[in-house]
Amino acid sequence: MMKIAIICSSFLPVIDGVTLAVYYRVQQLSRLGYEVKIFCPDYDALSQIYPNWQQYTGEIFPGVEVISLPSTKSLALEFERDVTIKSYQLVIEQLNKFQPDVIHVDEAERLGCCWLKLPGVKYARKHQIPCISWFHTNYLDYFDDYFNLPWGLNQIIKKILGWIFAKIYNSYDRTLVASSFTQSKLIAMGIKNTTYGEFLGLDLEQFQIPTQQANFWSDRNFDLANKVKLVFLGRLTPDKGWNFTLDSMAQLPPEVLAKIAIIIAGDGDLKLKIEHRLLELTPDVYLLGRISPEFVPELLINSDIFITNSEKETRGLTVMEAAAAGIPAIAPRIGGVVDTIQDGVTGYLYEPQNINDFLLKLEQLISDRPLRISMGQQARAIATQWSWQQATQNLIKVWIEGRRQEARIT
Repeated sequence: MMKIAIICSSFLPVIDGVTLAVYYRVQQLSRLGYEVKIFCPDYDALSQIYPNWQQYTGEIFPGVEVISLPSTKSLALEFERDVTIKSYQLVIEQLNKFQPDVIHVDEAERLGCCWLKLPGVKYARKHQIPCISWFHTNYLDYFDDYFNLPWGLNQIIKKILGWIFAKIYNSYDRTLVASSFTQSKLIAMGIKNTTYGEFLGLDLEQFQIPTQQANFWSDRNFDLANKVKLVFLGRLTPDKGWNFTLDSMAQLPPEVLAKIAIIIAGDGDLKLKIEHRLLELTPDVYLLGRISPEFVPELLINSDIFITNSEKETRGLTVMEAAAAGIPAIAPRIGGVVDTIQDGVTGYLYEPQNINDFLLKLEQLISDRPLRISMGQQARAIATQWSWQQATQNLIKVWIEGRRQEARIT
């Protein structure tokens, strides 16, 4: 069995696509008997936000140990942490003790900018083991959302960063991507070592609840009887398309607004703005805050339509989860979601930034219950192929092939 070192820019208790991917991946590796060391930021300083942070340190599964690295406040997000520049020495010390057979790095560009080093590369070359990276996040696309600089300056900085990111990823044996759209984008950036595959999955057992529960919402003191439940799941931050969402919802006719309830799970800087703007339209707005991953399947199964207006997803794990829950999704026709939603079959894709197209398709789903059910059933059938068991096996094949290549070289 291989010994695997995973270096990642974030981990639970932060909940996003990156952290959940790492968590469920190592859960499968543990079940298969692999020995794993995870290196990630320390979340002690955010204990007021994440009181359960210690649950995700030390041995979290048999054979899987999380090593928390000294960290500092994230540049853009108050609920994130970044590793400190000096923490890399701890990584090297632990790698020397562990002697891994493969190093896997999630979000190498973010880690590289924190450490001013290529995470894992020098160690892997010295010890003649493969070093694989995974591209998760379109940070260049997020730049305009978080840094309000003159447009020309933004473009210059993004061009420089794009060149730096390409150099970082080209230093690895492979750069893994989970969507064909993202692979094309990376190739255009100058990243030459991309490998596209089904490397993301779902814990399908969690989605085996056969149908909606009659008392699911009333038990939580929500009066949603006869309402079509629109659910949003993710960060309440600018990069998730919330300005488009709010502008669009304001144009829904009153008779349509009367039919729906808006349910939002997540937290972020835009929470108060979102709540204020939506409550001006309808009283049926419910902000659940941060929820645990274990609650996501129940939430989605007991909703009717999943919506994301983010144009920057590299695959869209929440869209995959909505499919597994058996509800249709609506999203912009851009980014990795185009590999997840079959337009007109399992949900709808609308023209990016086109409010009329979005509302036309949303109103059709709201008004047509048989269509929602049919799309949801087809989505659930397709989602059966997205298991973490299979996704992890696909990843293991890449690691094994990397070891064979290193053996041939030596």
